Amino acid sequence: MKKLTILMLCIATLGLASCKKDTIVQPSNAILTVVKDVSTNAWVLSNDGKTFSANISIPEIDQYHVDNEGTLVYISYNNGASYIAVPFVYNVDAYSFEVYKGGISIDVQSSDYQATTPIKPSQTIRVKIVLVGNDL
Repeated sequence: MKKLTILMLCIATLGLASCKKDTIVQPSNAILTVVKDVSTNAWVLSNDGKTFSANISIPEIDQYHVDNEGTLVYISYNNGASYIAVPFVYNVDAYSFEVYKGGISIDVQSSDYQATTPIKPSQTIRVKIVLVGNDL
């Protein structure tokens, strides 16, 4: 019985000792934060009358960023005292964003089928754009 226990301990020890430990080092991410104010006259209504859009120019967004990195967008209605992460719904309107080479577009669409025309923002809103990538 002792021999069997010792034999099992030896096999378990050899099995555990043969495990290989790998250390994986990933490059650290760079973060760039851009804060812009969008005035009420920057919002343009689409031809079908269902979307207000505001384009924000951000030259740091290149095609590599669009294809491989990340973008976060936040909107503040109180001059930066607090922010809401996009996408979200506010006053029955759905806010979303699109990233393209050279900037972002924020879209406002109605989330309710009873009123298909969205409400244009009535005050200047502050937008915080966070670019997450390797080469910023």
